[in-house]
Amino acid sequence: MPAWSSSWQLPDQISDVLPSEARAIEELRRMLLDAARSYGYELVMPPLLEHLESLLTGTGEALGLQTFKLVDQLSGRTLGLRADSTPQVARIDAHLLNRQSVTRLCYCGPVLHTRADRPHATREPLQFGAEIFGHAGLEADLEVQCLAIEALRAAGFGPLQLDMADVRIVNALLAGAALSSSALGRIHAALASKDAAELAALLRAQAGLSAKAVAGLQALPQLYGDRTVLAEARRALAGIEGVAAALDELEHLDQQLAGLYPQLTLSFDLADLRGYAYYSGIRFAIYGSGEELARGGRYDEVGAVFGRKRPAAGFSLDLKELVSVLPARPLRPAVRAPWGADPQLRRAIAGLRAEGQTVVCVLPGHEHEVHEFECDRELVRVAEHWVVQALDRSA
Repeated sequence: MPAWSSSWQLPDQISDVLPSEARAIEELRRMLLDAARSYGYELVMPPLLEHLESLLTGTGEALGLQTFKLVDQLSGRTLGLRADSTPQVARIDAHLLNRQSVTRLCYCGPVLHTRADRPHATREPLQFGAEIFGHAGLEADLEVQCLAIEALRAAGFGPLQLDMADVRIVNALLAGAALSSSALGRIHAALASKDAAELAALLRAQAGLSAKAVAGLQALPQLYGDRTVLAEARRALAGIEGVAAALDELEHLDQQLAGLYPQLTLSFDLADLRGYAYYSGIRFAIYGSGEELARGGRYDEVGAVFGRKRPAAGFSLDLKELVSVLPARPLRPAVRAPWGADPQLRRAIAGLRAEGQTVVCVLPGHEHEVHEFECDRELVRVAEHWVVQALDRSA
C-alpha cells in the first residue's frame, strides 16, 4: 500500500471540520458568548495543556482516564491535555483573580478525550461553559440553568426538557457506612443503570448500612419522572438526615423554572449519579431533539484543591454536538462581483464589505464555483457607477 494512501487519515473519532459545519459552529460560538456576556460573564482562555497534577488534582479517576498525558521536553515533567475546562477555570478564580466578590466566568475552546464518552461522538469536543463563583444560594443554580436554557433556545432548540438530581441524597443514604471506593463505585453504577437486582446484591454485602438506608437506596431507581417524584421521595426517604433539605431545594428550583419557562418540561431522576465525584449538590441536564445538549450543576469542592474553597455552579456543552443535531442552516447571502482593477469597482466592493456585506469576487473562468455562499445579488456597472442588483438567475 503506498504511503500516501494512509498518511492523510486522522485518528479514530477525530475529524476535520469543513466549511458549512465550521461556519455553523463559529456562528453558534459567537451567539453563546454573547448570551453569556449579556448575563455579565467574563471570557477567559485557559491553556490547552498544563502540569498534570494541577490539571487533575481533585477531579476524580474518571477525568484522569480521559486525559492525554505527555512529557514536557523543557522541564521533563508530565503534562496533560485538558479533558474538561472547569478545573482550570476554578484555578483561575482561586489563584489569578482571587476576588472576594461573586465572579462570573465563561470559556469556549477544544478539549481532548482519550475515549469518546458515547458511540459516534468526537474525541475533540469544542466545549463552551459558564461558571459562577462565590454564591452558595440557589440564585446561582437558577442563573446558570436560565442561561443554559436561553442560550439553547436562541440556538434554535425546542422544546427542551431539564432533568434534575442531587448527589447529596445518595451521600446522605450512604453516610456512616465504611465502604471501599470499589464498593462505592459499584453501588453508584447500579443506581445509575437502575439495576435493582445488582443493587440489592451489593447492599446485602455491606455492613454498617441501616435498614432505613438500604430501603431508601433500593427505592431510588424508581424515583424518576415529573414533580410528583419529589413527594414520593419525601415518603420513601423520610427520616434520612439531609434528604428533606435537598428535596426542598429541588422543589424550589422546579417552581422557579416552571414560572419562568412554562413550555419547559421538568423532570427528576434521583438515582442519576453522572459526575458524582465532581458535583456537590444539585446537578442538571438539558435535553432536546432527542439528545443531551448541556449538563451542569453545583460543585462547591472544585476550588478546594487550589487552596480556596468557593461556592461554584455552572454548565458546559459541546458546540460540535449541538451543530450536529441542529437543522442545516441556509447559506449566507452574498453579493457576486467581477474581478477587476477598476478603482471604482474596488471602492464599491470595499464599501459593501464595510457595511457588513459578503462580497465574492469571481475569478476569471470560475464564474460558477461559489460553494459556501448563496449569491443572490451581483455588482454590475450601470453607466458610470457600480450598483448592486438582484442576480439574474436565468443567465
